[in-house]
Amino acid sequence: MQVSNSIKAVLWMIGAVLSFTSMAIAGREMAVELDTFEIMMYRSLIGLVIVLIIGGFAGTLTTISRKRFSLHLIRNISHFIGQNLWFFAVAIIPFAQVFAFEFSTPIWVALLAPIFLAERLTKIRLLTVTLGFVGILIVAQPGNINIGSGVIAAALCAVAFAGAYIGTKLLSQTESITCIMFWLTAIQLVLGIICTVYDGDIALPSIKTLPLIVLVACAGLFAHFCITSALKLAPVMFVSPIDFLRLPIIALIGASFYNEAINMWVIIGAIIVFGSNLLNIWGENRAKANSPIL
Repeated sequence: MQVSNSIKAVLWMIGAVLSFTSMAIAGREMAVELDTFEIMMYRSLIGLVIVLIIGGFAGTLTTISRKRFSLHLIRNISHFIGQNLWFFAVAIIPFAQVFAFEFSTPIWVALLAPIFLAERLTKIRLLTVTLGFVGILIVAQPGNINIGSGVIAAALCAVAFAGAYIGTKLLSQTESITCIMFWLTAIQLVLGIICTVYDGDIALPSIKTLPLIVLVACAGLFAHFCITSALKLAPVMFVSPIDFLRLPIIALIGASFYNEAINMWVIIGAIIVFGSNLLNIWGENRAKANSPIL
């Protein structure tokens, strides 16, 4: 049974890897016609419809409440900023570099958790943060490449995603998945509409772009469902390394279809960042194992 669960977890994580990869490709293709605000607006609209349909069939729409709306709002503003920066970055810098920066999100979570989650900044966490920042510097390669808007956006999106992650962790203590997903799509739809209307130029998706928007909306929801399902079947130390497959896969796609050179410094930096994440996970598991049972 354990082997069966491990295989299922691997398959779920492969689903997440393919979902995130397809989002990056679709995001770059859509950037020709739509800006990031328009992508987020249409994506959130489709996502909201999906959440309402699934919630209706599952009978979980009654769990949607406004009792922690302020936290939902803060969490989704952070995610909205991060997702816009991510879509902006995938359109103008190599895919592998964007994914490498995205892997630094858990490092920012470890750094921000003592502030917002009242968690201790342990020696292991401090070491992982230090190693993570070394990896980030290698990925960014200051002095060797031009630190343009795409690199800055990719680096900042990880910080915004960390804020969204912390908000989700706080919300998950009291709120249902349906409630979290409803406010995620609803609030970001409103934010997308506001930002799209503000710039005064609203582009409608073409017949070619519409399937890509549907793909991004479905892939985003499916990726997080896959990760949640995998974590229910196997330990995080087993599941987490599989996510790293995203980097070589997207690097090969970028090289094959977008003439992106495979930069070994980006790969090395990403390995260091990902290794620091695994060290943090190992440290957390060790701390839990050694903690006294009350």
